[in-house]
Amino acid sequence: MAMTMASLSFPSPLHKTNLSSSLSLPSKASTFLTKPSPKRRTLTISMSMEAGIGVMASKLGMMSFFEPDGTVVPVTVVGFREGNIVTQVKTLATDGYDAVQVGYRRVRDKKLTKPETGHLEKAGVIPLRHLQEFRLTSVEGFEPNQRLVFDEIFKEGDLVDVAGTTIGKGFQGGIKRHNFKRGQMTHGSKSHRALGSIGAGTTPGRVYKGKKMPGRMGGTRTKIRKLRIVKVDKELNVVMIQGALPGKPGNLLRITPAKIVGVNIPKN
Repeated sequence: MAMTMASLSFPSPLHKTNLSSSLSLPSKASTFLTKPSPKRRTLTISMSMEAGIGVMASKLGMMSFFEPDGTVVPVTVVGFREGNIVTQVKTLATDGYDAVQVGYRRVRDKKLTKPETGHLEKAGVIPLRHLQEFRLTSVEGFEPNQRLVFDEIFKEGDLVDVAGTTIGKGFQGGIKRHNFKRGQMTHGSKSHRALGSIGAGTTPGRVYKGKKMPGRMGGTRTKIRKLRIVKVDKELNVVMIQGALPGKPGNLLRITPAKIVGVNIPKN
Protein backbone atom coordinates (compact mmCIF):
# COMPACT_ATOMS: atom_id res chain seq x y z
CA MET A 1 0.00 0.00 0.00
CA ALA A 2 1.39 3.35 -1.01
CA MET A 3 1.82 5.95 1.69
CA THR A 4 2.16 9.66 1.08
CA MET A 5 3.91 12.25 3.15
CA ALA A 6 0.58 13.92 3.92
CA SER A 7 -0.70 10.84 5.73
CA LEU A 8 2.26 10.90 8.11
CA SER A 9 2.05 13.21 11.11
CA PHE A 10 5.28 14.24 12.86
CA PRO A 11 5.33 16.07 16.18
CA SER A 12 6.23 19.71 15.95
CA PRO A 13 9.74 20.54 17.16
CA LEU A 14 8.31 23.48 19.11
CA HIS A 15 5.80 21.29 20.89
CA LYS A 16 7.14 19.68 24.07
CA THR A 17 6.26 16.01 24.11
CA ASN A 18 7.20 13.14 26.37
CA LEU A 19 9.78 10.95 24.66
CA SER A 20 8.57 7.73 26.23
CA SER A 21 4.89 8.38 25.41
CA SER A 22 5.45 9.53 21.83
CA LEU A 23 7.63 6.53 20.98
CA SER A 24 5.41 4.12 22.96
CA LEU A 25 8.44 2.36 24.43
CA PRO A 26 8.05 -0.68 26.67
CA SER A 27 7.81 -0.19 30.40
CA LYS A 28 11.43 -1.27 31.01
CA ALA A 29 12.79 1.14 28.41
CA SER A 30 10.76 4.05 29.73
CA THR A 31 11.92 3.30 33.25
CA PHE A 32 15.54 3.29 32.04
CA LEU A 33 15.13 6.70 30.40
CA THR A 34 13.55 8.31 33.44
CA LYS A 35 15.79 6.66 36.02
CA PRO A 36 18.47 9.02 37.37
CA SER A 37 22.08 8.08 36.72
CA PRO A 38 23.79 6.37 39.64
CA LYS A 39 26.44 8.23 41.57
CA ARG A 40 30.06 7.56 40.72
CA ARG A 41 32.00 5.50 43.18
CA THR A 42 34.88 7.31 44.81
CA LEU A 43 38.13 5.37 44.84
CA THR A 44 39.93 5.60 48.17
CA ILE A 45 43.62 4.78 48.29
CA SER A 46 44.83 3.58 51.67
CA MET A 47 48.45 3.27 52.71
CA SER A 48 49.76 0.71 55.17
CA MET A 49 50.98 2.22 58.40
CA GLU A 50 54.40 1.47 59.79
CA ALA A 51 54.87 -0.11 63.20
CA GLY A 52 57.10 2.85 64.10
CA ILE A 53 59.46 5.45 62.70
CA GLY A 54 62.25 4.10 60.52
CA VAL A 55 65.49 5.30 58.97
CA MET A 56 67.36 5.08 55.68
CA ALA A 57 70.83 3.58 55.33
CA SER A 58 73.42 2.40 52.78
CA LYS A 59 74.42 -1.22 52.23
CA LEU A 60 78.15 -1.80 52.70
CA GLY A 61 78.57 -5.56 52.22
CA MET A 62 78.38 -8.95 53.94
CA MET A 63 80.61 -10.73 56.46
CA SER A 64 80.55 -13.44 59.10
CA PHE A 65 79.85 -12.50 62.71
CA PHE A 66 80.86 -14.72 65.63
CA GLU A 67 78.46 -14.63 68.54
CA PRO A 68 79.74 -15.12 72.13
CA ASP A 69 78.78 -18.82 72.08
CA GLY A 70 80.81 -19.37 68.88
CA THR A 71 77.90 -19.46 66.44
CA VAL A 72 78.74 -18.05 63.02
CA VAL A 73 76.03 -15.75 61.70
CA PRO A 74 76.03 -14.29 58.15
CA VAL A 75 75.31 -10.58 58.46
CA THR A 76 74.98 -7.57 56.19
CA VAL A 77 76.82 -4.45 57.31
CA VAL A 78 74.76 -1.29 56.96
CA GLY A 79 76.27 2.18 57.26
CA PHE A 80 74.83 5.65 57.61
CA ARG A 81 75.70 8.79 55.73
CA GLU A 82 74.78 12.27 56.89
CA GLY A 83 71.03 12.58 57.08
CA ASN A 84 67.98 10.89 58.59
CA ILE A 85 66.59 14.30 59.45
CA VAL A 86 62.88 15.06 59.73
CA THR A 87 62.03 17.38 56.85
CA GLN A 88 58.23 17.57 57.26
CA VAL A 89 55.55 16.48 59.70
CA LYS A 90 52.18 15.78 58.05
CA THR A 91 49.03 15.75 60.14
CA LEU A 92 45.42 14.82 59.56
CA ALA A 93 44.38 18.48 59.61
CA THR A 94 46.90 19.70 57.03
CA ASP A 95 47.44 16.73 54.70
CA GLY A 96 44.66 14.27 55.50
CA TYR A 97 46.92 11.69 57.15
CA ASP A 98 49.67 11.44 59.76
CA ALA A 99 53.19 10.86 58.48
CA VAL A 100 56.79 11.92 59.04
CA GLN A 101 58.99 12.76 56.05
CA VAL A 102 62.68 11.95 56.52
CA GLY A 103 65.66 13.03 54.39
CA TYR A 104 68.91 11.16 53.87
CA ARG A 105 72.35 11.61 52.25
CA ARG A 106 73.63 15.16 51.97
CA VAL A 107 74.41 16.49 48.48
CA ARG A 108 75.43 19.76 46.89
CA ASP A 109 72.81 22.41 46.23
CA LYS A 110 73.07 22.15 42.43
CA LYS A 111 72.16 18.45 42.60
CA LEU A 112 68.59 19.36 43.62
CA THR A 113 65.83 21.15 41.78
CA LYS A 114 64.52 24.52 42.94
CA PRO A 115 61.27 23.04 44.35
CA GLU A 116 63.29 20.49 46.34
CA THR A 117 65.67 23.17 47.59
CA GLY A 118 62.80 25.42 48.61
CA HIS A 119 61.04 22.57 50.41
CA LEU A 120 64.15 21.82 52.48
CA GLU A 121 64.94 25.49 53.16
CA LYS A 122 61.41 25.94 54.50
CA ALA A 123 62.15 23.32 57.15
CA GLY A 124 65.65 24.65 57.76
CA VAL A 125 67.29 21.38 56.65
CA ILE A 126 70.53 20.84 54.74
CA PRO A 127 70.27 19.64 51.09
CA LEU A 128 69.38 15.94 51.09
CA ARG A 129 69.14 13.50 48.19
CA HIS A 130 66.45 11.06 49.33
CA LEU A 131 63.08 11.89 50.90
CA GLN A 132 60.77 9.16 52.19
CA GLU A 133 57.62 9.13 54.31
CA PHE A 134 56.80 6.94 57.27
CA ARG A 135 53.07 6.85 57.92
CA LEU A 136 52.37 6.56 61.64
CA THR A 137 49.35 6.41 63.90
CA SER A 138 50.66 9.40 65.85
CA VAL A 139 53.24 12.06 64.96
CA GLU A 140 53.60 13.52 68.45
CA GLY A 141 57.19 14.24 69.43
CA PHE A 142 58.43 14.87 65.89
CA GLU A 143 59.38 18.27 64.53
CA PRO A 144 61.22 19.54 61.44
CA ASN A 145 65.04 19.49 61.50
CA GLN A 146 65.00 16.73 64.13
CA ARG A 147 67.82 14.23 63.73
CA LEU A 148 66.99 10.52 64.04
CA VAL A 149 69.65 8.32 65.65
CA PHE A 150 69.57 4.60 64.90
CA ASP A 151 70.67 3.34 68.33
CA GLU A 152 67.92 5.40 69.97
CA ILE A 153 65.22 3.79 67.82
CA PHE A 154 66.49 0.19 67.51
CA LYS A 155 68.34 -2.09 69.90
CA GLU A 156 70.31 -5.29 69.42
CA GLY A 157 67.95 -8.21 69.04
CA ASP A 158 65.09 -6.20 67.52
CA LEU A 159 63.36 -7.44 64.37
CA VAL A 160 63.23 -5.07 61.39
CA ASP A 161 61.82 -4.99 57.87
CA VAL A 162 64.35 -3.93 55.21
CA ALA A 163 63.21 -2.70 51.78
CA GLY A 164 65.34 -1.87 48.76
CA THR A 165 65.90 -2.38 45.05
CA THR A 166 67.29 -5.73 43.98
CA ILE A 167 70.26 -6.14 41.66
CA GLY A 168 69.24 -5.90 38.01
CA LYS A 169 70.11 -9.01 35.98
CA GLY A 170 68.86 -7.85 32.59
CA PHE A 171 66.98 -10.11 30.17
CA GLN A 172 67.33 -13.71 31.33
CA GLY A 173 65.97 -17.08 30.28
CA GLY A 174 63.60 -19.40 32.08
CA ILE A 175 66.33 -21.48 33.74
CA LYS A 176 67.98 -18.57 35.53
CA ARG A 177 64.82 -16.50 36.06
CA HIS A 178 62.43 -19.25 37.25
CA ASN A 179 64.79 -22.16 38.09
CA PHE A 180 63.52 -24.34 35.24
CA LYS A 181 65.26 -27.63 34.42
CA ARG A 182 67.16 -28.01 31.18
CA GLY A 183 66.71 -30.74 28.62
CA GLN A 184 69.11 -33.53 27.77
CA MET A 185 72.45 -32.48 26.35
CA THR A 186 72.97 -35.81 24.49
CA HIS A 187 71.01 -38.61 22.77
CA GLY A 188 70.04 -36.35 19.89
CA SER A 189 68.09 -33.86 21.97
CA LYS A 190 67.73 -30.44 20.36
CA SER A 191 66.05 -28.82 23.37
CA HIS A 192 68.71 -27.89 25.89
CA ARG A 193 67.85 -24.58 27.55
CA ALA A 194 64.79 -23.70 25.47
CA LEU A 195 61.53 -22.91 27.24
CA GLY A 196 59.51 -25.58 25.43
CA SER A 197 55.74 -25.63 24.99
CA ILE A 198 53.91 -22.62 26.46
CA GLY A 199 50.31 -23.66 25.75
CA ALA A 200 47.93 -25.76 23.66
CA GLY A 201 46.98 -24.78 20.10
CA THR A 202 43.20 -25.06 19.86
CA THR A 203 42.19 -24.68 23.50
CA PRO A 204 42.76 -22.05 24.79
CA GLY A 205 44.46 -20.90 21.59
CA ARG A 206 46.55 -18.36 23.46
CA VAL A 207 49.14 -18.05 26.21
CA TYR A 208 47.78 -17.51 29.71
CA LYS A 209 48.66 -14.28 31.44
CA GLY A 210 51.36 -14.66 34.04
CA LYS A 211 53.07 -17.53 32.26
CA LYS A 212 56.64 -17.96 33.49
CA MET A 213 58.77 -17.04 30.50
CA PRO A 214 62.09 -15.32 29.76
CA GLY A 215 62.12 -11.62 30.55
CA ARG A 216 63.61 -8.82 32.61
CA MET A 217 64.99 -10.11 35.88
CA GLY A 218 65.77 -8.13 39.02
CA GLY A 219 65.79 -4.37 39.48
CA THR A 220 62.50 -4.44 41.41
CA ARG A 221 61.43 -3.14 44.79
CA THR A 222 61.36 -5.83 47.46
CA LYS A 223 61.09 -6.12 51.23
CA ILE A 224 62.66 -8.73 53.50
CA ARG A 225 60.78 -9.08 56.75
CA LYS A 226 61.68 -9.95 60.33
CA LEU A 227 65.46 -9.73 60.22
CA ARG A 228 67.33 -9.61 63.51
CA ILE A 229 69.74 -6.83 64.45
CA VAL A 230 72.89 -8.63 65.55
CA LYS A 231 75.12 -5.72 66.57
CA VAL A 232 75.05 -1.92 66.71
CA ASP A 233 78.51 -0.33 66.55
CA LYS A 234 78.42 3.32 67.62
CA GLU A 235 82.14 3.93 66.98
CA LEU A 236 82.06 2.82 63.34
CA ASN A 237 78.46 4.03 62.90
CA VAL A 238 77.40 0.72 61.35
CA VAL A 239 74.75 -1.90 62.06
CA MET A 240 74.94 -5.64 61.40
CA ILE A 241 71.69 -7.27 60.34
CA GLN A 242 71.38 -11.04 60.05
CA GLY A 243 70.86 -12.36 56.52
CA ALA A 244 71.11 -10.88 53.05
CA LEU A 245 69.63 -7.51 52.12
CA PRO A 246 68.47 -6.43 48.64
CA GLY A 247 70.79 -4.59 46.27
CA LYS A 248 74.50 -4.26 45.77
CA PRO A 249 76.94 -2.38 48.04
CA GLY A 250 76.03 1.29 48.17
CA ASN A 251 72.32 0.60 47.63
CA LEU A 252 69.73 2.66 49.52
CA LEU A 253 67.83 0.71 52.19
CA ARG A 254 64.71 1.51 54.19
CA ILE A 255 64.74 0.03 57.70
CA THR A 256 61.52 -0.04 59.74
CA PRO A 257 60.33 -1.98 62.81
CA ALA A 258 59.00 -5.39 61.84
CA LYS A 259 55.22 -5.67 61.66
CA ILE A 260 54.07 -8.44 63.99
CA VAL A 261 50.35 -9.10 64.24
CA GLY A 262 49.17 -8.97 67.83
CA VAL A 263 52.31 -7.17 69.03
CA ASN A 264 52.53 -3.84 67.21
CA ILE A 265 49.72 -4.36 64.68
CA PRO A 266 46.11 -5.13 65.70
CA LYS A 267 44.69 -8.48 64.61
CA ASN A 268 41.83 -6.85 62.69
